[in-house]
Amino acid sequence: MYQGKNKAITFSYDDGVTQDRRLIEILNRYGLKATFNINSGLLDRPDDFLMIDGKKIGHAKVFAAEVRRLYQGHEVAVHTLTHPNLTELDEQEIVRQVEEDRKNLSALAGYEVTGMAYPCGGVNNDDRVAQVLKEHTAVRYARTITSSNSFAPQENLLRFNPSVYHLDWADMEKMADEFLAMQAETPQLFYIWGHSYEFDINDTWDRFEAFCKKISGHSDIFYGTNREVLG
Repeated sequence: MYQGKNKAITFSYDDGVTQDRRLIEILNRYGLKATFNINSGLLDRPDDFLMIDGKKIGHAKVFAAEVRRLYQGHEVAVHTLTHPNLTELDEQEIVRQVEEDRKNLSALAGYEVTGMAYPCGGVNNDDRVAQVLKEHTAVRYARTITSSNSFAPQENLLRFNPSVYHLDWADMEKMADEFLAMQAETPQLFYIWGHSYEFDINDTWDRFEAFCKKISGHSDIFYGTNREVLG
């Protein structure tokens, strides 16, 4: 159970980009909680951008000095130092990428960081990497990018699959309706992930805020960070 409730909602956002500032304002407005997965080796980069669908989308990173204040009330987690695909690295470099990021973020956040999200798209995790995390790091859970399309609990927290990607709007909104209507007799988790800069692609900030308003304030739901709901 999630603090006495059978239903919980959590969010997970990657890359530590400046759009997180706007996202956090929305989440805080509706009492929602998220985990923010950050590459500490890429902080303080104000000029980064991505080209997506022919549009120049800001991918600037937040400042290291603002991490503790900005993410207060949420959770900071590992995304590796520099965002490599861990499946392509040897064991020593996996450990360095993860543990150095974790230690840096722990110092910035002011508490021991124990969560993680795998960086890169596509096949970004496997059993070998998960075993390295288990045996040689202090990471306790690591999120993939593979949608489960489910609310069911999962046993393998080092290859934890989210329920849905936040730009899969139809699926996410349908799942929200199902989750809100559900009379859960066993623990059920609605886990949503994405990148906050993606709301800039088609200016879907208002749609996301409407979604947050809809799912918020339900007395039978616990709203927590990844760490709080995954234990």
